[in-house]
Amino acid sequence: MTVISSTQSPEALSLTIVAEFGAGVERVWQLWEDPRQLERWWGPPTWPATFEAFDFQPGGKASYYMTGPDGTKARGWWRFTAIGAPDRLELEDGFADDDGNPVAEMGTGRMAITLEDTGAGTRMTVASTFESADQMEKMIQMGMEEGMGEAMGQIDAILAGQPV
Repeated sequence: MTVISSTQSPEALSLTIVAEFGAGVERVWQLWEDPRQLERWWGPPTWPATFEAFDFQPGGKASYYMTGPDGTKARGWWRFTAIGAPDRLELEDGFADDDGNPVAEMGTGRMAITLEDTGAGTRMTVASTFESADQMEKMIQMGMEEGMGEAMGQIDAILAGQPV
């Protein structure tokens, strides 16, 4: 099923992506709470993620990098601000330098992830908000919307037990 909608709201400084999956809420939640499963889908298929640290609790942090086809590494970080297993996760996210330190000039984004039982599976909503219109525009131009869609597209294969 995968992505059913993607909505940009420049007024609200937000990008919201909604996807549906043929698995229960608890199973889809595992894709967020387990860094090894998260690595299998976070990032577009040509930029797989590797989580180096993952402290999944409110106030905890995660650090990761995505490796491009040419070996380039793009680093990022998360700070978990709220965790309501198995249906709500909130975090701050941003880019990191080669030492894992936040890159301030790229700003900090926020994500709120909700999982909802549809009766036939799970609807996942990922609502990203930005500090400014400039930051939102940069992220959209960098391919965030397409990348998130591609990343979520890999979840169906994981849920079906297929290699990604």
